[in-house]
Amino acid sequence: MKTKMFALFALAVTMISAAWAADMSALRPPAGARMAIVIFEDLQCPSCAHIDPLLLQAERNYHIPLIRHDFPILGHSWSMEAHIMARYFDTISPALGEEFRQYILANHSSIYRTNLRQYADRFAAEHHTAVPSFYDPTGALRSKVMADAEIGKGLGVHQTPTIYIVSDSKQKPYVELQDQSKLFETIEQVQSTLGPAPVRAKSKSRK
Repeated sequence: MKTKMFALFALAVTMISAAWAADMSALRPPAGARMAIVIFEDLQCPSCAHIDPLLLQAERNYHIPLIRHDFPILGHSWSMEAHIMARYFDTISPALGEEFRQYILANHSSIYRTNLRQYADRFAAEHHTAVPSFYDPTGALRSKVMADAEIGKGLGVHQTPTIYIVSDSKQKPYVELQDQSKLFETIEQVQSTLGPAPVRAKSKSRK
C-alpha cells in the first residue's frame, strides 16, 4: 500500500514539475534575443486593441520581439473564430497572420459575429489571397488556439491583456506589466538589469 502511495506521489510531482517547466518556457525570449514582450490577448478585447499600437511601437523602438499568445475570453461572441482565422493566415505566412491580428484589433469596434467573415475576406483580398469556406476542416487550428490558452491558464492568466517583459536573466527572467502606461519604463528597467551579452565560444575548424 505504501509503495503504491509513494508511486502515485512521485508521479504527481513529476507531472507538476513537467507542467511548471512547460509553462515557464513561454516566459523566455526566443533564441537569439535577450528580451521579448509576451502578451496573452483576446482579439475582441477593447483593452488589447488599445495597447496594441504601444506594443508595436515598443517592438520597433527597442528592437525586441513581440510574442502573441491566444487567450480568447469565454462569452466573447466572435473572439474564438477570429483567433482561428489568424491561425489560418499563419499557415500562409507568419507575417500575414501577425498583420491579420493587427488588422482585427485596429477594427475591433466595428466587428460583430455577423460581419467577421466579411472583414476576413476583405483582408484576404487586399493581400491577394482568399479564405476557404472551411478554413479549419480538421479542427487543428482551433486546437492550437486552445493549447495557447491552456499555457496562459497554467501561468495564472485570467484576463486580457496580460503582458510580460521577459529576458534571459537568471535572477528575474520575467516581469508582469501591471500598469500599461509604464510599458516603456518597464522595458528600460529590465534592460538596465541585464549585463553584457554572453560571449559565445567560437567553434574550432577541423584541420
